[in-house]
Amino acid sequence: MNCPTNAREWIALSLLPKLGPVRVKWLRQQQLPWPEGWMQQLSGAQRSYLRFLLSDQATAQLSPSLAWEDTNLRRAILYPGHATWSPLLDELDDPPMVLWASGNPDCLTRPAIAMVGSRHASLDGLHHALLMARELAAAGMCVVSGLARGIDAAAHRGALEAAGATIGVLGCGIDLVYPASHRALYQQVVAGNGLILSEFSPGTPARAGHFPRRNRIITGLCRGVLVVEAKQRSGSLVSARLALEQNRDVFALPGALENPNAAGCLELIQQGAKLVTCATDILEEYATEQWAVPEVTNAPDESGKTSHSLVDVLGATALSLDTIAARSQLTPTECQLELQWLELDNKVLRVPGGWVKNVG
Repeated sequence: MNCPTNAREWIALSLLPKLGPVRVKWLRQQQLPWPEGWMQQLSGAQRSYLRFLLSDQATAQLSPSLAWEDTNLRRAILYPGHATWSPLLDELDDPPMVLWASGNPDCLTRPAIAMVGSRHASLDGLHHALLMARELAAAGMCVVSGLARGIDAAAHRGALEAAGATIGVLGCGIDLVYPASHRALYQQVVAGNGLILSEFSPGTPARAGHFPRRNRIITGLCRGVLVVEAKQRSGSLVSARLALEQNRDVFALPGALENPNAAGCLELIQQGAKLVTCATDILEEYATEQWAVPEVTNAPDESGKTSHSLVDVLGATALSLDTIAARSQLTPTECQLELQWLELDNKVLRVPGGWVKNVG
């Protein structure tokens, strides 16, 4: 064999000091026998440590990581060669060595589109992100994002509303939720038709340097990336440039000239990104490809919207927007957008002092 063949071996490899993903990809390409051929390419210290990690004496070092998939059937440790490993990741210059996963790994078998944008998105931006994600997921695509506030969260919720596939990639350990306010969303993704992924072992806290590494996985898993809202010199534009370097398609949603969150998208369009105004513009790019459309178990009503858990938060007593946000674990901006839709569906009412459930 020319590569590690199981989670234990890949985790051991990932623990070696000064051995990064670029070097590991090179080792894979050399077709050297594993493990002896690989060890000949390592330093003496790395070789000694790897021998230790592959021995029975390394239980204490490896057990906490390996325990992740032993405690739950919907958990897995993924690595190159795993049955559900995405071959798109192997196209990266620095593919991850290990991915911890929770949820439905079949999401990785679907054609995927990344959706990124501002954490401080406008109501229009949140509306468009949710709508685009819902339509793309309903058509069979997997929506990939970073589980962050703003556009990321709206994209995941849109896919979930369509009972479609969505993947959230974390910048912290798989067992942590960042931001903490998205715990409910994390659980909805795992419990639904979604998947949570992380390159970082359980217990690893979120750090600024983790997010660029996370972003390369978000775009690397996908055929293309859609930028919904982004300021100039924003992290979303960095993701778009990263997607281009990975030979992925880049799409951008235009916005109003006076909206500072639209400036980055308009700049991308000037530079050659495809302008999109609806999900069809993206689906047409892949029209010759066929994939299975997921069975929708939470179908929209005639207005095209699904009922939302905010209805369950409300009762006959008026609640303020801040109270609703605290109880639902959504941001006030996200609550405002959802409440407006529910009001149009006659499911909630705006009254003095806040919002109530419409029981009429």
